[in-house]
Amino acid sequence: MEEKIALVTGATSGIGKETARELARRGFRVGIVARNPTRADRAVAELAASVPGADFDLFLADLSALEDVRHAAERVHAAYGRLDVLVNNAGVHLLRAKTSADGHDRMIATNHLGPFLLTELLLGPLEKAGRADGARVVTVASEAHRHAGRLDPDRFADPAPYGPSGSFRVYARSKLLNILFTQELAERLDGTGVTANAVCPGMVATELGRAVPAAGRVAGLLSHTPALRTPAQGAKAVVRAATDPRFAARTGEYVTSLPGLGLLPRSGALKDVELRRAVWERSSALVGLPSR
Repeated sequence: MEEKIALVTGATSGIGKETARELARRGFRVGIVARNPTRADRAVAELAASVPGADFDLFLADLSALEDVRHAAERVHAAYGRLDVLVNNAGVHLLRAKTSADGHDRMIATNHLGPFLLTELLLGPLEKAGRADGARVVTVASEAHRHAGRLDPDRFADPAPYGPSGSFRVYARSKLLNILFTQELAERLDGTGVTANAVCPGMVATELGRAVPAAGRVAGLLSHTPALRTPAQGAKAVVRAATDPRFAARTGEYVTSLPGLGLLPRSGALKDVELRRAVWERSSALVGLPSR
């Protein structure tokens, strides 16, 4: 039996680290994409100590920088002949607007454009695994997508100032982009053996909300209720989409792990096929990929 390989972005802390740990426990060789070399080395050492015998590989890249993403993809290709699972987990919530190295809003670049490009560049090893045993792309999204407002497919990555409330709107936009990307990816991968699903892990106590005003106080209040989950609890939904046999043929779905919210109707944007196709075409142009 060939070795199963998973790649997890943003795995130096939070949901990403716990996802990497659990996939290793299930027998995967796990590649970690991380931005900070010191934190990455520390995380890999901790993970290796917690799962004796497991193999972890490190690929350094800032997902907001498209050249970094391309170099990371080249290293992944060189290291692995196939890729069974890709978990697009890395994400940021920036309080103040910043511009990426390529001139895009940095939150959109990190949360959407970087994962979009990485996934596209890794379709070769994903499809190789897909033809053999099936492969999966899992993208960590959020119920925040419902608060994105109107999405302009031509200008969603334009840098612009935003305050605390505006920062949440941009974060919500990035999560909506994650789901639209997943829907379109699933359709384009039909027949390849590769599935694509987006998952909301629920409200999890991670470093993501550190920059958000009052987040610490809110987390403190919620920590005494079932509403706030630990990173390990949040990772369960991600690992389930990545490994559960019941997800083997499910694709193009947005799955929320928040009780009751799965009963809500989908937001209008998720029903708009033309919007998701326009987002795909614009994303391809922004990251320098040909339209297909």
